[in-house]
Amino acid sequence: MSKYKIILNGLIKENPTFVLLLGMCPTLATTTSALNGLSMGLATMLVLLCTNTVISCIKRITPGQVHIPVFIIVIAAFVTLLQMFMSAYAPDGINKALGIFIPLIVVNCIILGRAESFACKHTPLESLCDGVGIGLGFTFGLTLLGVVRELLGAGSVFGVVLLPETTNMLLFILPPGAFITLGYLIAIFNRFKAK
Repeated sequence: MSKYKIILNGLIKENPTFVLLLGMCPTLATTTSALNGLSMGLATMLVLLCTNTVISCIKRITPGQVHIPVFIIVIAAFVTLLQMFMSAYAPDGINKALGIFIPLIVVNCIILGRAESFACKHTPLESLCDGVGIGLGFTFGLTLLGVVRELLGAGSVFGVVLLPETTNMLLFILPPGAFITLGYLIAIFNRFKAK
């Protein structure tokens, strides 16, 4: 399978946010702004890249009876490293906004699902490409959702004010706005994908 095809597959055909509908908890909770969505997407992508590659490398030496616990330990190790790195170097605002959702990457069904369905059946390079595609798809989905919610709810994108305060609709910053926005974006994405 072509490496470009694997990457495009994660962006379009198997987009975790708009097609597979995986990882909905961080998708809905962390996308109150474009920056939060982008940050969560990149954090998840980094863990996905590392775990896919390592799991693909150790698939032959991992007994079938314990491969899920081994996958979880590998994921947890990379999430712990990511959390320590973010605590040391990430701005306080991002750390506070993502909060509990960084440790919850360990049980994110996108990462465990890709480890089970792709990484343990393909080469390390193909698994790395799958991580890039799925990671970019997830990051794109979260960032787009964050852009729309921030624009409609606060009148800004990445903190840059674009609309007057009188046009802000608080609903889109609140949890119901996440569901409404996600529903419309899924419909739009699937409409374009069908063409």
